[in-house]
Amino acid sequence: MTRNVVISGGGTGIGLAAAHAFAGDGDRVLLVGRRAEVLEEAGVPGALTYAADLSRPRSVRGLERFVAAEFGTVDVLIHSAGGAGYLEPKVDSEEPLDVVLHDWTLNFGLNTLTAVLLTEALKDRLADPGGRVLFLSSIAAYRGTGRGAYAASKAALHPYAHALARQLGPRGVTVNVVAPGYIEDTEFFGDAMTEERRAQRIAETLDGRAGTPGDVAATLHWLASHAAGHITSQIIQVNGGAERGH
Repeated sequence: MTRNVVISGGGTGIGLAAAHAFAGDGDRVLLVGRRAEVLEEAGVPGALTYAADLSRPRSVRGLERFVAAEFGTVDVLIHSAGGAGYLEPKVDSEEPLDVVLHDWTLNFGLNTLTAVLLTEALKDRLADPGGRVLFLSSIAAYRGTGRGAYAASKAALHPYAHALARQLGPRGVTVNVVAPGYIEDTEFFGDAMTEERRAQRIAETLDGRAGTPGDVAATLHWLASHAAGHITSQIIQVNGGAERGH
């Protein structure tokens, strides 16, 4: 049975890998992101695209209307949009608290509000029963990072997902979170990933390798399957055991 799948951040990295996984099943996929040209060049067979800034309510409402016209019902909603703000403009201020405010506001906008606003806009369109909502968190939500704002913005998704699972459970809709560790071949780090830092991240794993977008996409694909229909309000870590340490 063909499903309607909406993937934010679907033009690159984990979102793109997930898009290929669902499209490979014959599902109808909608790729959402801020950069229209990236979405158009993603190369996912048959995928629709929609450029939107999901931290802006008006932009999200525009996407909601597009989904209503093209899909009607949403079977799977995947939130892959986000980032740590490496690639975003810096605040023009010498006041340290202005820098802190900008960093925290930016990260919660990128990682928390994008997911919450899109979910609230589309939750009444989720397939009933059988709908799936999947959030992308991070190992940082458990361990913290040098950039505490990013870790906090990802951790904020956990209680929201649990509350949403209770709310949507009676409709037969499941809500889960996937928390990856270090994943290569994404735009997340920009130019900030050095060979030394990469080696350190890999050394933290128990299986001695970096994660791939495909590792996470396979987990999302399974959680969206019929086989995972009794799994909800869970956080699945995909990090090679790095969160546990050696």
